[in-house]
Amino acid sequence: MLAMDQGVVEEWLSEFKTLPDNAVSTYAASLKDKGALVPALYKVMRENYSDLLEPVCHQLFEFYRSGEPQLQRFTLQFLPELLWSLLSVSAARDPHTSGCIEALLLGIYNLEIVDKDGQSKILSFTVPSLSKPSVYHEPSAIGSIALTEGALANHGLSRVVYSGPHLQRETFTAQNKFEVLTFLLLCYNAALSYMTSTSLQSLCQLSSRVCICGYPRQQIRRYKGISTRLTVTSEFLVQLITGIHYAVCNGEVELGSKALDDVLYRAQLELFPEALLVGNAIKSSLHGAALKSNNKEGARSIQVEITPTSSRISRNAVTSLSIRGHRWKRHDRRKQDTRDEAAAGGVAIPEISVTGVSGERMANGDSLRPRPDGRAQPDCDPLGATSEVSLDPRGHDSGTRGQEVRRQKSVRRMVENEGSGSASTGRSQY
Repeated sequence: MLAMDQGVVEEWLSEFKTLPDNAVSTYAASLKDKGALVPALYKVMRENYSDLLEPVCHQLFEFYRSGEPQLQRFTLQFLPELLWSLLSVSAARDPHTSGCIEALLLGIYNLEIVDKDGQSKILSFTVPSLSKPSVYHEPSAIGSIALTEGALANHGLSRVVYSGPHLQRETFTAQNKFEVLTFLLLCYNAALSYMTSTSLQSLCQLSSRVCICGYPRQQIRRYKGISTRLTVTSEFLVQLITGIHYAVCNGEVELGSKALDDVLYRAQLELFPEALLVGNAIKSSLHGAALKSNNKEGARSIQVEITPTSSRISRNAVTSLSIRGHRWKRHDRRKQDTRDEAAAGGVAIPEISVTGVSGERMANGDSLRPRPDGRAQPDCDPLGATSEVSLDPRGHDSGTRGQEVRRQKSVRRMVENEGSGSASTGRSQY
């Protein structure tokens, strides 16, 4: 380790001890401006025999115990490197150099399993339904879902999975080691959006090393570290795959793809169905999805189909105006059919128009012509008959309907007689 890096770490250790309580938030916001601090801390963690390792672990635990979210995320970014240091030291059977790392990891675990009042936490997770759209899928892209009785009964119901309560741990044992480490990875994955690219690279390296050490693939990857096989669990690999998925979608395509292949390689050897299911599903989705940008500094995302949120009015929407228009179209079409039938029979039937007539307008569409004596005279029908119009408003509707029915019957009878040649000459020469 260089003297310059050591000076940066020592300055960081000293300034937090003299910091007042009201300046913790300001100090947490200023940590991102110290570009040389994070690489120097990584170098300390990778040197198991460094004298600064113990004070660094103690300082990171103080950060996490402070409750400041930015300080907690600053500590969590080193979690993959701390996990690998613990596992590699355990595989080398040199536990004396990992005591401070074990204390830091156990301290973070014991803080996370309880709430502010010291009560055990019970975490809940909602399992998404394939019948409802999400940022990962569209129901239309999957295909038609059979509307069976069971599907309809479960539609709209969300399945909730609970985790906890978790027991407090004072030391690592062979039985509880991966239970604690899996829970710590769960906490790390909950803050993935705040992690730096260096932390994501460390996660991918952790995944590959844990899964290939002691197996033939270690020679393919040309990793010259420890050659002892590390014990893993299916739940631990699932958490690794979750972090790898985020890393692949956020710039670490090459390193993340190798890590995903290594995890699937180990899951096949161990016959872990959960890890195989999740890993193969993510691998298939990555082959079908196109990354918008591989630039690590710019915005990165996966192209997914999102249901439009804006409401759209269909062109075929049924409104009161469309109903009235449809009614008039049907009336005009019926009149046209009547004219066609009359033309086919050789008789021209005059059009009875309800508009464009002179004279005084009646309520039913008829018109009154003025008589010489000053009174209004109703128009005659096309057959020479006089239409009597009732001026009584109470009998207006029924009288109008009766006149219209009689007029239509007379016209139809005239058409039939003219077509058969039995109509009189006086009437046919209308």
